[in-house]
Amino acid sequence: MAKAKSAFVCTECGAEYSKWQGQCSNCREWNTLTEIRLGSSRPGATAAGSASARNGYAGALSREVVDLSGVDLTEVPRFSSTFEEFDRVLGGGLVPGSAVLLGGHPGAGKSTLLLQTACRLAQSKRVLYVTGEESLSQVAMRAHRLQLPTQGLKMLAETSIETLLAVAERERPEVLIIDSIQTMHLEDIGSAPGGVAQVRESAAALTRFAKQSNTVLLLVGHVTKDGSLAGPKVLEHMIDASLLLEGGSDSRFRTLRGQKNRFGAVNELGVFAMLELGLKEVKNPSAIFLSRSEEQAAGSLVMVVWEGTRPILVEVQALLDESALGNPRRVAVGLDHNRLAMLLAVLHKHGGLFTGDQDVFLNVVGGVKVLETSADLAVLLAVVSSLQNRPLPRELVVFGEVGLSGEIRPVPSGQERIVEAAKHGFTRAIVPRGNAPKQAPEGMQVVAVDKLAEALEAL
Repeated sequence: MAKAKSAFVCTECGAEYSKWQGQCSNCREWNTLTEIRLGSSRPGATAAGSASARNGYAGALSREVVDLSGVDLTEVPRFSSTFEEFDRVLGGGLVPGSAVLLGGHPGAGKSTLLLQTACRLAQSKRVLYVTGEESLSQVAMRAHRLQLPTQGLKMLAETSIETLLAVAERERPEVLIIDSIQTMHLEDIGSAPGGVAQVRESAAALTRFAKQSNTVLLLVGHVTKDGSLAGPKVLEHMIDASLLLEGGSDSRFRTLRGQKNRFGAVNELGVFAMLELGLKEVKNPSAIFLSRSEEQAAGSLVMVVWEGTRPILVEVQALLDESALGNPRRVAVGLDHNRLAMLLAVLHKHGGLFTGDQDVFLNVVGGVKVLETSADLAVLLAVVSSLQNRPLPRELVVFGEVGLSGEIRPVPSGQERIVEAAKHGFTRAIVPRGNAPKQAPEGMQVVAVDKLAEALEAL
């Protein structure tokens, strides 16, 4: 009898161990090791597997050693997904032979987005949509409800990778959509679908097929409680692009953000609106995020953030209230909690305003997550406005990074941010001196500041 080999893989980082242990030595997480079977240890089994793997990639990868200067720099051919916002996050469109993983919470709209994409692409390309979570009638009902063109779209309800690949070899699709990777399984793997081994090996087999046949592979992935992609960490290393569709159940807006992209930037942001007929692109996100009330309120201020290749105007709101607790609360929604604490310390040290006895609540309107530091100055001025209960002018826009010594540092693409604010009717801007334009847009008054104290005086 051949002896079965097994290994223990960490579900968080993908590290492998020969025996079980309570803590992963690589990522320091506890109770994350899962046992997987590696197959038979018969003589020649490993060599056969290695040969099979080599043959699998032979069509996609070159065995010849070439000089880097001699590599062909021809632009990788792309084609549109029929959604401009989707193309923006992908880096310009879908690349043949690429593997794209789309994740998101239940109800975010992953299947809806891909079904809309599949139905539109099927009018001009060969598309195969594989569903492992829903029946074909359920998918057809959704397509009918969304009033999508269904002619030409090939459908398959299957969870077996072997059967799926056999059908794909026969149909030769240009776009292959798998919904979802957690439902797929290989017969040779003993664990249940959704396990570490099944997800890893299924993704490897599908990616290998995509590279060989020059097929665009779109995978749907589940997420964990903290919002990260479920499954082994090696899954994210296998694919070419990892996208996350975000949006709360109480909001009709969805944001598509790239977390990894071998064919484009990872900081691009696409905005969609969930309507009765599915997801619709939002071409001008600033106009939606700036839907402010007519009445001026203290603690409300508009800032300009840079997402990928475009500026977006969003509103930040601050609320300060006298705390009844010994340790006042610091709550930030859409911003880094630790950075908020640092900015409050800078405000006390270099601005002379004490907030240690106040509960501080901060919110970015529209559910946008601000990841860059250009929001620092706007956050502090909104806090000051709420602390002193003095509304700020509605025509004021602010951006700039705040250093620990109270200096206001310039941020990238400052000129473009000011122009975007002027387009939306803002007439006054407080910006870092390093971002001050030589000639301000018509009707725009630009106040350049070097220190936090100067910005407070400019209010």
